[in-house]
Amino acid sequence: MVTRPTPRSLTAKKGEATPKRPSANRRMAEAPPADKKEAAARNRARSQQIRAESRRGMMAGEEQYLMPKDKGQVRRLARNVVDSRINVATVLFFGLFAVLAFSTGIFPVVVRSMANGLLIFLILATLVDTYISTRKIRKLAAERLPKEKNGYRGLFFYVLMRGISIRRLRIPKPQVRVGQEI
Repeated sequence: MVTRPTPRSLTAKKGEATPKRPSANRRMAEAPPADKKEAAARNRARSQQIRAESRRGMMAGEEQYLMPKDKGQVRRLARNVVDSRINVATVLFFGLFAVLAFSTGIFPVVVRSMANGLLIFLILATLVDTYISTRKIRKLAAERLPKEKNGYRGLFFYVLMRGISIRRLRIPKPQVRVGQEI
């Protein structure tokens, strides 16, 4: 006896699996909401849980949760290099408060002029330090990641912004200690 393949137009028997319904009569994971208010509460709870998981992953530096500007091996190397050293850019952040305080009219002109000179010096020192760090990162990336082509664009500003931010407030959190060899 020869068996024929079933034609595509033939529907499956009731309760059996189909291509669009692989497990027949599958039970729902949870009961449907009773009203709109309960549905909204479930959606809020679900999205809050998703956001918490994403934040935890982003803080830990997990690649899938990072923002596009932070993704890639070159950016990870840049973060580690910036986090492993004390940057002039971090000093700039606190120096701006000193410049702001000493630039007010209650101080003599000489003190205000020195505060403005300090501001110019800090900005130039930050730019030079960031340029040196960027060159170091590019050199390390060329050695360690020769096949990596992404992550070089905007590296200077990425290093600058990572360096300016206070270490405790950096996102993703620093993975290396200050002074640790990269």
